Amino acid sequence: MKYLGIDYGTRRLGLAVSGELDFSYPLAVIENTETLLSDIEKICKDNKIESIVIGESKDFAQNDNEIMTEVREFKAKLEESLGLPVHLHPEFLTSMEAERLQGSNSLNDASAAALILKSYLDTINNKNNNI
Repeated sequence: MKYLGIDYGTRRLGLAVSGELDFSYPLAVIENTETLLSDIEKICKDNKIESIVIGESKDFAQNDNEIMTEVREFKAKLEESLGLPVHLHPEFLTSMEAERLQGSNSLNDASAAALILKSYLDTINNKNNNI
């Protein structure tokens, strides 16, 4: 199954794609504009995406960050418009980790999305291995 990972931001989104449940890699950074849903729909079709994972942003006390209202609305719009399953997966400081690993550059948001997606894949693979 191929996944699209998303690091959601108010100005831009980082995107990553998976292989067959074992790795993820940065794909692109796109602007958060009025064409966002159609842009993601095209990316999903072009990459044969079957499921989407969006980073779930929490603070140190595990409370939702302010952006989560937008993220949940975006998740609902994706599910409705694409008809694909969309999962939220906890993310914590992934943008900072991406910058630490590769320095500051234009693909940091996509690298953060790859970290979110890799964490999700590891979680579902661990669940499958424990069955």
